[in-house]
Amino acid sequence: MYTFLDFIFLFIHSFIIIFNLFGWIWRKTRKANLILLLATAGSWFILGIWYGIGYCPLTDWHWQVLQKMGNNNLPNSYVKYLIDRIFGTDISATGVDIWVAGLFLTALILSIVVNIKTKRIENITDLP
Repeated sequence: MYTFLDFIFLFIHSFIIIFNLFGWIWRKTRKANLILLLATAGSWFILGIWYGIGYCPLTDWHWQVLQKMGNNNLPNSYVKYLIDRIFGTDISATGVDIWVAGLFLTALILSIVVNIKTKRIENITDLP
């Protein structure tokens, strides 16, 4: 059962990361992308007030599953864990955190910009 849950968390969390980074590209997914980016920021910074900056419930739940499977030396960063797991490395946690913050901020800015532009175009085309 834990192996199945591990796979599910890997899939869902990876999908969310990819969608956060690239969901702004397609017009149909732009609004959902912005909502998910804001939810991610809310988790990191609002829930982070109580659980530590960067807190993610999915990571917390996945860590619980992995600990039940005997994995106890887990990093704070899910992305570091993912990179280490996929490539068999031990990449710098600080380096990963810097990249994650930079890529997240870039995706958030791009999502806001394209959502505003999309909304303006929709408003223009709605004119009588």
